[in-house]
Amino acid sequence: MDYIKISTQQLIKWLKENLNEKRYNHSIGTAEYAQQLAKRFNQNEQKAYIAGLLHDCAKCFPDEKLIEMIKKNNLDVQDIEMLSTKTLHAPVSAFIAQHEFGVVDEEILSSIRWHTLGKIDMSDFEKIIFIADKVEIKTRDKAYLESVRKYLEEDDGLNKALLKCYKETIKSLVERNLKICPMTIDIYNRLEDVTNVN
Repeated sequence: MDYIKISTQQLIKWLKENLNEKRYNHSIGTAEYAQQLAKRFNQNEQKAYIAGLLHDCAKCFPDEKLIEMIKKNNLDVQDIEMLSTKTLHAPVSAFIAQHEFGVVDEEILSSIRWHTLGKIDMSDFEKIIFIADKVEIKTRDKAYLESVRKYLEEDDGLNKALLKCYKETIKSLVERNLKICPMTIDIYNRLEDVTNVN
């Protein structure tokens, strides 16, 4: 089944033209690792690869363009999300995936939409894209990615790796004296209730 109206080669060409080199390499790395995780956790590998390629397609847009696209297209973005422009590329990337590249699969679109902040009760597919974004090998810190990836080999690996990602994110935000989105705390608390990670 085709999940996108253009070829993979055309999409990669578009990414090369619209992302900087580091972001392009990150997108390739995310797609490749998402595909590996999809195979391991019995999810659709083709969909995971496409979602990985597309997840940051709006990342290099100027903040003003992201805000303009959110408002112009009435995207479902919460007020709390608008407090930081760092995550606004996620809903815009999902919009571009749907309206520019013809992606209609809800799982792909949702995984792109929520790959930055996450949400309560993510599906396994959404967790895979979220985790692959954080720990792909091409641009991410080796010590960090290894600290997360080790949990993927265990029982309930997706939830354990996800919780580790949130622990590290919260720790980093505290160390940098940055605000923590209430949604991040809610997701962390829910994962703590169902997962045991040291």
